[in-house]
Amino acid sequence: MIGSSRSVMIRYSPIPSLHHASLPIIPSNQSNSLLSSSSSSRVDRAWRIANTRAPRTDKWWLHSFQDDCKKKVKTKTMDYVWRRSCATSSSQHDVEAEAEMRYVDKGKSNKIGSHSAKVEVPASLLRFVKGEGGSVQKEIEEEIGVKLIFTSSKKENCVVVEGASAESVTEASKKIQVVIEEAVKSPNLEYSHFVSLPLAIHPDLVDKLTDFQNSVLENFDCGQGGNGGAPLKPDLGIDRSIFIKPKHFHLTVLMLKLWNEERVVKATEVLQRVSSKVVDALENRPLYVRLKGLECMRGPLAKARILYTPVEVIGGEDRLLHVCQIITEAYAEAGLVLEKDARQKLKLHGTVMNAKHRKRTNRRKTSDSFDARGIVKQYGSKDWGKYLIREAHLSQRFVYDENGYYHCCTSIPFPKNS
Repeated sequence: MIGSSRSVMIRYSPIPSLHHASLPIIPSNQSNSLLSSSSSSRVDRAWRIANTRAPRTDKWWLHSFQDDCKKKVKTKTMDYVWRRSCATSSSQHDVEAEAEMRYVDKGKSNKIGSHSAKVEVPASLLRFVKGEGGSVQKEIEEEIGVKLIFTSSKKENCVVVEGASAESVTEASKKIQVVIEEAVKSPNLEYSHFVSLPLAIHPDLVDKLTDFQNSVLENFDCGQGGNGGAPLKPDLGIDRSIFIKPKHFHLTVLMLKLWNEERVVKATEVLQRVSSKVVDALENRPLYVRLKGLECMRGPLAKARILYTPVEVIGGEDRLLHVCQIITEAYAEAGLVLEKDARQKLKLHGTVMNAKHRKRTNRRKTSDSFDARGIVKQYGSKDWGKYLIREAHLSQRFVYDENGYYHCCTSIPFPKNS
């Protein structure tokens, strides 16, 4: 609305872009001279018009109008959400990613944070994206010019990538995927699950393993003593912590790295699918094994790392090896097995002692082996007995059910006695 020839009033919308403002009609000779300049922004033009016509007492309002315009200009950017898809072959055994772009209004800017992506990373792999002392994170941020923000909760584990452009965000997201792929192949990422043949379901075998453990600790003076389990003869390297717990005793068919729920579900489905093939391979007959003796897994007895009892399949070994081959091939085809594990020759055995399980103490610095010569001399021909293998489990490491055995994700039955 126009008041007098010496003043101009300007109305503007809540979104103060000039094409939304309701400007007054100005004489053509004045409006042309004021609005013809293409080098000035719309906001500056509006401010200049008002400042030219308004009295001095209204300058505070005009300055406020200009500031509002600059703060509330509507601009746009892109936001990306990266979602992982499972590996499709055992030769890759990696984590592939697909990007889903979602358009949002954030503010047009060349600053870090104007574009972002969310990369889903399983909790067990977050430490590899960070790196030791934050080294990997720092390398990605400095090399590409982005910022990585780590979030972790019960519902979601992810890395938010913020950058100045869509290209930098995409490049950093792909770099994170490469880090994850390398981490999966690395020995630094522990196996999370395994296919097991439980033997701890037999109470008499559990009792024999418990008696063996107590006898070794007593005969070799390696009791707990007064310092929480440290050996009284540290030169032997024998203490209670390196014995396999009797309620965990099993035969291992295949080790797996299942780093997210999607892969766990897929692994349970694979085992269920081969159930009928396993029964056929066993000729629908019960499978018995005999455990006898003690042997060292590689290396000399004086520096043993693993002591185990060999497995003898009663009625011929071919049936059990055939079953293990069927299970391994099924997991390999599903892309759930590392290539090196799929190629490894299977040696069925029941581990009774493993130096890797040793609880670290300040008293003993080198604890990667133990002297098994006396143990093998005394118990090397021990007959542990004959046992029925009743089922195969997809077992989860470090998690246990009420019966003391590894948590069972799923299982398939073996033929029982007729």
